[in-house]
Amino acid sequence: MIMLNNLMFFVGKPINWTTFGIAVAIICGVALLMGVCIMLISKLCAVEEDPRIAEVEGCLAGANCGACGFPGCSGFAKALVDGTASLDACGLTSAQGKIEIGNILGIAVGGTEPTICVVACNGGNNCADKYAYQGYGDCASQELLAGGRKVCQAGCMGSGSCVDACPYLAIECYEGYAHVDPERCRSCGLCISACPKKLIKRVPVSAKVYVACSTECRGKDVMSACKTGCIACGKCQRLCPNDAIHLVNNVPIIDYSKCTSCMKCLEGCPRHCIKLVADNIS
Repeated sequence: MIMLNNLMFFVGKPINWTTFGIAVAIICGVALLMGVCIMLISKLCAVEEDPRIAEVEGCLAGANCGACGFPGCSGFAKALVDGTASLDACGLTSAQGKIEIGNILGIAVGGTEPTICVVACNGGNNCADKYAYQGYGDCASQELLAGGRKVCQAGCMGSGSCVDACPYLAIECYEGYAHVDPERCRSCGLCISACPKKLIKRVPVSAKVYVACSTECRGKDVMSACKTGCIACGKCQRLCPNDAIHLVNNVPIIDYSKCTSCMKCLEGCPRHCIKLVADNIS
């Protein structure tokens, strides 16, 4: 009663409780109606998430490193389910995890052997510079200026963007180009994303050799730019007894499912573009 008297004193006149009750009822009715509308709209506009996304995410490595190019493992899982991504983009997920994802999505999963990264260039100091670069030292910065300082457009600049990106300290730059230590590499792919020339490739962990050149130029042009660049002579292709290596756009490509590590391509390459994976250990 005291509270009612205080309220009457505050408003300065007696309260019409009938009007007050009607106002409260209207407010409650409007609130209830809005709640029902929100519920109906949320039901009608709801986007149902494919339950396979959670299953696929549970099979991924869970590193959320972003090396695959998607916003974390959840984004990558959604892209896999949508069919807009390839499992090869994730180097950290185990072979068993990839097989389970393949079972969930109903797709065949090949290449489940663990991989390591290699740098498909061995030019470095043997490749001529087209200008003397002065400025912030990483490769990405140099790439902004006429595609980098190397005469070879596919040449490693050796300024360490990949080194900065690697969380496992598996990459060093010496002799003017980057080297990956296969014993430390976890094939996470962060270096692949960081390289402006896209020179870093994945090879099976069992691979003994790799092609250390990426130029698609003709032999004559390569010889004028780089002392160790591939001249597309095709000798490696001719020497391989297992048909495991072929020139594609002037670049030797190794089919590791056929390669027996006979080393004939390595021994026969006149430019020493085919190298031992183990040689990357400094």
